[in-house]
Amino acid sequence: MRVRHFLALSCFLGASTLLAQPNPDRPDLCQGAYFTEAQGAEALKTFAQTYHDRAGWEKRAAMIRQGIRDGMDLPAKPKFAPIKPIRHSLRKMNGYTIENVAFESLPGFWITGNLYRPIHSTGKLAGILCPHGHTAKQDARFLEQAQQRCATLARMGAVVFIYDMLGYGDSKQCDHKIPEALKLQTLNGIQALNFLTSLPDVDTDRIGMSGESGGGTQTFLLTALDPRIKVSVPVVMVSAHFFGGCVCESGMPIHKRPTHQTSNVEIAALAAPRPLLLVSDGKDWTKNTPDVEYPYIRSIYSFYNAADRIENVHLPAEGHDYGPSKRKAAYQFLAKHLKLDLNRVMKDGQFDEAGNTLLKPEELQVFNAGHPRPANAAVGDDAVMALLK
Repeated sequence: MRVRHFLALSCFLGASTLLAQPNPDRPDLCQGAYFTEAQGAEALKTFAQTYHDRAGWEKRAAMIRQGIRDGMDLPAKPKFAPIKPIRHSLRKMNGYTIENVAFESLPGFWITGNLYRPIHSTGKLAGILCPHGHTAKQDARFLEQAQQRCATLARMGAVVFIYDMLGYGDSKQCDHKIPEALKLQTLNGIQALNFLTSLPDVDTDRIGMSGESGGGTQTFLLTALDPRIKVSVPVVMVSAHFFGGCVCESGMPIHKRPTHQTSNVEIAALAAPRPLLLVSDGKDWTKNTPDVEYPYIRSIYSFYNAADRIENVHLPAEGHDYGPSKRKAAYQFLAKHLKLDLNRVMKDGQFDEAGNTLLKPEELQVFNAGHPRPANAAVGDDAVMALLK
């Protein structure tokens, strides 16, 4: 699975992205391996010369954050649809429940996913958003690594919502690679956060977010834009030289603006001083994280006397996935900062996911014969793009 996931990322722009190669047709975009590894590291040194203290960083941070908004043409106050969720097929598992859920983002576009809840918890609960990465069959929400993560976090005491990328799972209103996929997925993330924080038993002061690969991009982007995310865990994605290989990550000009150049390292650093865990590995574009990306971000956290809130777990022998050891790192960090109970998922001193139940895709699907997609749904790339105008 790991090899397939790494080699068959359906959103890669092609083999050319493995080389530092700007797009001559879109010089305002930084896509794929836009820099070589050496260029990426050197760029960070150049960025660091633009500030020397917290005030200087916050001035640059404001410019980067506004550049993201301007680059994806993100409205200051998006016109979201009222949250009136479709919820069905509630199942009781070992220490948690699963429910199939859909609600509108923009009027006419439906976010689809699954809501996991703990059974034996009382009072206000932490909430965690779980976007997912790219897979060849566009089935990422249904895969084992996604189900294991969500079920275990729910057993630890969190309310967890995992939702589809465009074109994935139940989200079949348009192709994944529409030109403004980055904008729509960001809007969907904000509305998913609106949904999660609207649940009466969710503690809005304990909201986390974690995804891998393209879901890692969604994680650090939404964390950068929305202060309601209190704890951020982007997995196998934060890189000084790689900018994301899909239009949903780098298809709009958020890194190169008339005022500045930046990279995903600085976008991830916009989380400061909120707790941030970088999970990296030795077989993709995060292989240099301990020596390049992590020290850069940690220096920014030091401006806030918060160096203890930024961590890196590096797995040099592993590849591009959200496998057991990466989940273990995330569980520990999220438990620490969201006040979750690790004891509920431990056996003989080890994380135990054996109590989780893996369901079939058809059991997790929101839209089926008994629950058809609402008639108001915009269908087709042009129709969905029109919703963004």
